[in-house]
Amino acid sequence: MEPGEFKDFYEILEISPNANSDTIDRVFRYLAQRYHPDMQGTGDHQRFSDIVQAHETLRDPAKRARYDIEYKQRSGRPSAQSEVVPAPQALFEDGTVQERLLLLLYVKRRRNMNNPGMGNLELERLSGCPRELLEFHLWYLKEKGWISRLENGLLSITVNGVDQSNRDTRRSPNTKLLTAQQGA
Repeated sequence: MEPGEFKDFYEILEISPNANSDTIDRVFRYLAQRYHPDMQGTGDHQRFSDIVQAHETLRDPAKRARYDIEYKQRSGRPSAQSEVVPAPQALFEDGTVQERLLLLLYVKRRRNMNNPGMGNLELERLSGCPRELLEFHLWYLKEKGWISRLENGLLSITVNGVDQSNRDTRRSPNTKLLTAQQGA
């Protein structure tokens, strides 16, 4: 890759930099099928080429390691995830991840009462939490009764989850700002 031609492969594949190889392969198959040039309506040759290039780099551990070094050097700009992540050192602390997941589901429900659910992949991408850790936190939140699975299989916040999220928001001013911005 030449200087000035850096492409954010995580953005292209719409995944977290923490995504594991299974997630990378799954998302690649979905996006490649959707943007394949032969697909009427959604086909996009350039986007398809970028998706293939991103997959080839991120699925190979050696190439991904080299890419990640450059990615970290070039990604000094704030990402959408940084609005949800309170502090880098607290990235995967249990309480922080659980608050973040509840907040994401809270905002989703406020924005669309008719379709309040989110899938695991979307939660993984938006929270920045790898699937292996995410599964534990989703289990915990379900057992507490703060989230539930809808008939369509997506996860949604419950009334108890909204109450818990509101309690968390009162303790964390950064989260409160995020909720106010996204809920407007």
